[in-house]
Order: sequence, then C-alpha cells, then structure tokens
Amino acid sequence: MEVIKKNFPKFEYWMKREELPTFKQLEKFANFTFTPFGYFFLKEPPEEKLPIPLYRTKNDSVETDPSANLKDTVYTMERRQDWMREYLIDNEEHPLKFVGKYKITDDYLTVAEDIRRTLGLKKGWAAECKTWQEAFRLFIRKVEEQRIIVVINGVVGNNNYRKLDVNEFRGFVLVDEYAPLIFINGADGKAAQMFTLAHELAHVWFGASAAFDLESLQPADANIEEACNRVAAEFLVPEKELLDFWPEVREEPDRFQLVARYFKVSEIVSARRALDLKLITKNEFFEFYQSQYVNQQRENRESSDGNFYYTSLYRVGRVFAEAVINAVKDGQLLHHEAYRLTGLQGKTFIEFAERLGFGGNGL
Repeated sequence: MEVIKKNFPKFEYWMKREELPTFKQLEKFANFTFTPFGYFFLKEPPEEKLPIPLYRTKNDSVETDPSANLKDTVYTMERRQDWMREYLIDNEEHPLKFVGKYKITDDYLTVAEDIRRTLGLKKGWAAECKTWQEAFRLFIRKVEEQRIIVVINGVVGNNNYRKLDVNEFRGFVLVDEYAPLIFINGADGKAAQMFTLAHELAHVWFGASAAFDLESLQPADANIEEACNRVAAEFLVPEKELLDFWPEVREEPDRFQLVARYFKVSEIVSARRALDLKLITKNEFFEFYQSQYVNQQRENRESSDGNFYYTSLYRVGRVFAEAVINAVKDGQLLHHEAYRLTGLQGKTFIEFAERLGFGGNGL
C-alpha cells in the first residue's frame, strides 16, 4: 500500500471519492497494478480464480488468493497449451498414452519405474553425469522428447520487474493428453528445480493439474501431493540405490552433499530422501535445513548468462517454440500470432528461430 501511495499521491483521495483520477492517471494505475483497464468501470470486480488447485505446505490447504503474477503466468501457459493442442490435432498427432496412466493409489515404485522407462533413462543415469547441471539438461531433454512442454522462468513473461515468488509456488503443471505443460519457477534454486520437474512429471502420469510450493520438500496435506512426492523421490533417488550407498557416507560430516553429488540432486533432496527411508531423524533433517540449506539457496537463484536467446528458449520452451516456428513456416500461423504466443516480436522472433536452426524460407 505504501508503494501505491508513493507513486500515486492522490490515491487516498480517490478511495474517499474526494477526487477522481484522470483517464491517464487511471491508465497508469492499471499498468502499475497489472489490472485490466476495463475492470475500473465495473460495478464489482470479477472474481478471478486460479484454474488449477494451488497446494500450499504452510497451511496444508488449497490457496484461494493467488498473486496476479501467478495468475497471469498460468493464463499465458493455458493459451499456449490450447494452441499447441489444436495444432497437434490438426496435424493428426496422437494423444500421449502415459498421461493419466496411473491412479494415486498405485504403487509409487511402479510409477517411478514407468516414468524412467518412458523417458529412456536407465537406473543410475544421473550418477553417470559429471555434474548436476548436465544431469538436469539431460532430464529436460528426455522429457521434451516425449512431447511435454517444459518452461523455466523466474518472471512474468519477459517482464523482469515482475518476479515470481518461490515462496508462493515452485512450479505448476497443466495436464493434457496432447500437450502437457510443465512450468518451473526459475527463481528457485537451480538444483531444487530437478525435484520440481520430477514432481510435476508424476502429476502428468497421474493426470492431475496443480500448482505447489513444496516448502522443505514437504507436500501439502493432499493425497495427490503426497503421491507425487513419493514418485519424484523414488525417480531421482531410488530406494535400493540409496540404501546400498548410505553405509559409505553415513558417518561423514558432509554426507548429504556426497549423496547429492552421486545422484545429481540438491542436498535438500538427498536429506529428505534419507528422512523418508528412516536413515536420519526429523530433528536431523530440519537442523540441516535451517542451518545450511536456507543460506545456500540465496546463492543459487536464477541468473542470466547474458544470452537473451538462451534465456528465451527456456522461457518459451523448446517443444512449444519448435511447433510455433514450424507452423509459421508451413503457413498455419501468422507472424503476429506467433509474436503473441511467444512474447518475441519482429526481428527478435526471427533471430530466435535462426538460433534454434529454423532460419531460411518461410520466416
């Protein structure tokens, strides 16, 4: 409220109806608050609800008042998904058989193994990667090869002033049998994004859309969230492999780091998995979380390497970007529609396509 008063000194007079804002003032206020301009002319503001449940760990309930940043991001992803679905159907693609393949009551070991097999990843795949960054890139590529859209972004669209709050949500998934879409909050610690992707994949296999925060990797008090966490944990850190590896590091002071390095996950994931398998106590887990992990997260937030097009690839999603560019080249989509869908305009869109290897005729 203080920020609004500072930028709009007459705000209190407007609220008391002692003065009325001019057209330009109202337009500026709408842009500042990310409010559709037409809403100010309605008798009552429309009730905007998130189209998917938002599961929160803190209050163990479904959040009913999400931020404008989250809502705008979900709506944008929905528009992309709707277009993608129609595009795939028009091009006679088949629905994906793994979407909604299991019920949350099915054995989590079976679900995790099916995800691993569908992605073409063998057991121990992450341990063979040199770094967790390499493992994460491999993970994303395998997911995208299954026609799942993966978007990683820490802001609303390309607006760097509208940062997404990791305390509100770590990610969300929009389930669809043709074009499932996974969104990962890029403001989260990079190593932690690995678990978010696995958690969202489980949602796809269970056929349930949702947004979630997963504070301390603890799911909300909802059966679907608990089931997805179990599947994600097993997928990333298989029970048998950890039990075999644990005796080697059990007495080491940096045991969680050693587990994380072996499985290419974050230290919080390795600690949480050890807790789930009763290798450590709850006190040990939360002591580690409070004393070490929270501080480490400050150093691992989303950062740009200075390459706008590299960042844009993650913000748009490779699967979606390739579909849009192909549609433009085939005459199925007009340029201005491609600009609207990707958020990339004119020459920027052309350059983006060329860097993806889609330059030449048709663009």
